[in-house]
Amino acid sequence: MHSKIAILGGDMRQVYIAKNLIKKGYSVCTYHLEEPVQDGIYTELHSFEDAFKKCQILICPIPLTKNTLPIEDLTILFDKKLTKDHVLIGGAIPKEISEILDEKKIVYYDLMKNEKVAILNAVATAEGSIAAAIQSSVINLHGSKCLVLGYGRCAKVLAGKLKGLNAIVTVASRTEAALAYANAVAGLETVHLSDLEKILPNFEFIFNTIPSLILDKNYLTLVRPDVVIIDIASAPGGIDYEYAVERGLNAKLCLGLPGKTAPKISADILEGEILEFID
Repeated sequence: MHSKIAILGGDMRQVYIAKNLIKKGYSVCTYHLEEPVQDGIYTELHSFEDAFKKCQILICPIPLTKNTLPIEDLTILFDKKLTKDHVLIGGAIPKEISEILDEKKIVYYDLMKNEKVAILNAVATAEGSIAAAIQSSVINLHGSKCLVLGYGRCAKVLAGKLKGLNAIVTVASRTEAALAYANAVAGLETVHLSDLEKILPNFEFIFNTIPSLILDKNYLTLVRPDVVIIDIASAPGGIDYEYAVERGLNAKLCLGLPGKTAPKISADILEGEILEFID
């Protein structure tokens, strides 16, 4: 008999993980999922404390705080209720939580530190970003001028997929090595972030992946009035949304795209890594 598994909070990925594990005969408890699992035999819990009491393995969302509790409350709860008998699995585990887990010698696994998961997560994020851009615009991506801010894991996948759709893609980054890679290997146009203001009016689509304020009021005064801005950086994003609204710009913060646009395949990927870890 497997240890009881609690699946907590999150988005539809958590629902599909629960369904998959129930089908495979695991003893599953759920709490605060986006929707009921419905299929199979499982236990619906009434609180996080209930989960900690009844289950050994705790599967938290990506990010760990998504649709759960504020980080301050989670920190207190984990400090008081978790024991060395627990195993915690989640994604993008905050430093405040990981420090408690280390101090209490609790076994845990941050799924977003798994390179395979992170890359496949980037694919779903890129596809979701493109879908959001298409839904938000009255023009085609084909032949349009697109700016990608940043050139990390998600940005690389996104820029490649935009190029595959015959968009004219420019990458902006602070890092010379990233710009060299984007140009020499990926065949993209590049610009240093410090030179961004010279070219901002050129773009019909802007995709931000940098988790700090990049498009502030000064930059937003330079963009086209009909630009579509898709921000996939972690909250609060990289855009001055107050000014964007004031100017009437079409700017959207799109968080948790894998859980919205590809929850089933994303859940299958996560489940595989989870089972490898716990079995």
